[in-house]
Amino acid sequence: MLEVLSKEIGEYKRDTLLTPLFTAAEVIMEVLIPYVIAMIIDYGINAGNFGEVLKYGLLMVAMAFASLYFGTQAGKYAASASTGFAKNVRNDMYQKIQEYSFSNIDKYSTAGLVTRMTTDVTNLQNAFQMVIRIAVRPPLMLIVSVIMCFVISKDLSVIFLVAIVILAFALLYITANAMTTFSQVFSKYDDLNASVQENVTAIRVVKAFVREDYENKKFTDAAGNLKKMFIKAESIIALNTPAMNLTVFGCIIALSWFGAQHVVAGSITTGNLTSMFSYVMSILVSLMMLSMVFVMITMSIASARRVTEVLKEDPDLKNPADPIMEVPDGSIDFEHVNFSYRSGSGEYVLQDIDLHINSGETIGILGPTGSGKSTFVALISRLYDANEGVVKVGGHDVRDYDMAALRDKVSVVLQQNTLFSGSILDNLRWGKEDASDEECAEACRLACADEFIERFPDKYETKISQGGTNVSGGQRQRLCIARALLKDPKILVLDDSTSAVDTATDQKIRRAFREKIPGTTKLIISQRISSIEDADRVIVMHRGCISGFDTPARLLETNEIYREVYDTQVRGGGDFDAAANA
Repeated sequence: MLEVLSKEIGEYKRDTLLTPLFTAAEVIMEVLIPYVIAMIIDYGINAGNFGEVLKYGLLMVAMAFASLYFGTQAGKYAASASTGFAKNVRNDMYQKIQEYSFSNIDKYSTAGLVTRMTTDVTNLQNAFQMVIRIAVRPPLMLIVSVIMCFVISKDLSVIFLVAIVILAFALLYITANAMTTFSQVFSKYDDLNASVQENVTAIRVVKAFVREDYENKKFTDAAGNLKKMFIKAESIIALNTPAMNLTVFGCIIALSWFGAQHVVAGSITTGNLTSMFSYVMSILVSLMMLSMVFVMITMSIASARRVTEVLKEDPDLKNPADPIMEVPDGSIDFEHVNFSYRSGSGEYVLQDIDLHINSGETIGILGPTGSGKSTFVALISRLYDANEGVVKVGGHDVRDYDMAALRDKVSVVLQQNTLFSGSILDNLRWGKEDASDEECAEACRLACADEFIERFPDKYETKISQGGTNVSGGQRQRLCIARALLKDPKILVLDDSTSAVDTATDQKIRRAFREKIPGTTKLIISQRISSIEDADRVIVMHRGCISGFDTPARLLETNEIYREVYDTQVRGGGDFDAAANA
């Protein structure tokens, strides 16, 4: 864990090293000031020598300004090092997540990843700043103050040693109990973020079903659980103050009693006794600061584990040593492919898939919910890897391709159509970054998106809100299809991507595909017979297996599942799932 996080210091090593150096210089100045005060009292005030008062007074002022300068520099470099460290951690986490395959992403909740990149990294940033500055200051202050006390009076210094031992045990007990509670806090953060994200993302559904009260209660419960955990932890830490006060006042009383006897006996001067009062406060405050450092480090350990888990997650899918950079054509081969989302479980989502698709064919894919249709097409662009068997594109195993090169030529429009904040042109250029306005317009014409874009006042400069919530489902689907077409793919996968489009528009889109991109292999997943009835061939899937693979006309004669769907939709007017549940 430390090895992984220490690499994130990166270019901020200099600031990280300068911070404790300036902090040490600041502490030395602060510790020497009480000693100078003792000299002012003993050699100046008590001796009635104004010259000595002035000399040591000026020295004390110079030391105070030096301490201020060193402290300012320590704070500046600590801020630079800690914020730079946090920036590097967030950047590397974000880049790592971008490298994840779907199977890696499935291990984490979205809310969990958000919490790790925000709250957990902030905790690490605070802890890092404490370690390089505040964690340096208390032990150094403690050690130097104890040394100075022994220089002044060995007998009276025993009081400090006894107090240090008592307070150390008390703080150790408090810190140990707080550790357990803080380690449980961050899972509650995940629950809270999950509640917020789910509610905001699905706010239209919440309002449509009048579930505001339910969502409010769920959020209140999550926030309440987090509050209880923090109260428990903070209640334990609150014991620091009475333990500190008890020890400090005990030391002051003991030092006053025994110190007065030493002054009367002449074994210590009044100035030295005064400076020892300053040192006792420095010693005990240092112990208190150390206890807070331990608490912060305890909190950060849980965060560090969660952050390190993301950084050390090894992507399941990797490029080969000498990858193929060009996809020759859009042919697809599945050779006895088995796939399971949980490797080794034996629960296959796809079983013994064996077929060949020619380049340029239009293939319909039909099957009930959960039959493995989306999983089937996900293997083509290598969003997952097959557990057994081989998936080929253009005659080559998909694992032999550079993943970016493969996915650039296998364009997928997923079931969940996502648009990003920005203009329509900004969203379209996700498909091709340097696409001209005319190329974008042509893609929209093929996807029948130009029909509604031209009605917008700002046309292609129309702003899309996050998630595309200011356009309808059908409009969102057509924009996503246009975006996919801009990639000039060898294979185009439409995963139920026209479900929100009326049948007339659906037909226009399919006709445009047939006429304008005849060389592109088109895979159309649909629950509607009308969307695939003019396909060259149709794959019928059932429980992860291929039930039939032939022309629509032959399947109507030979495949019972296809015939039931056809009869239900074309003759009976129902839908696929209704037929399946009948």
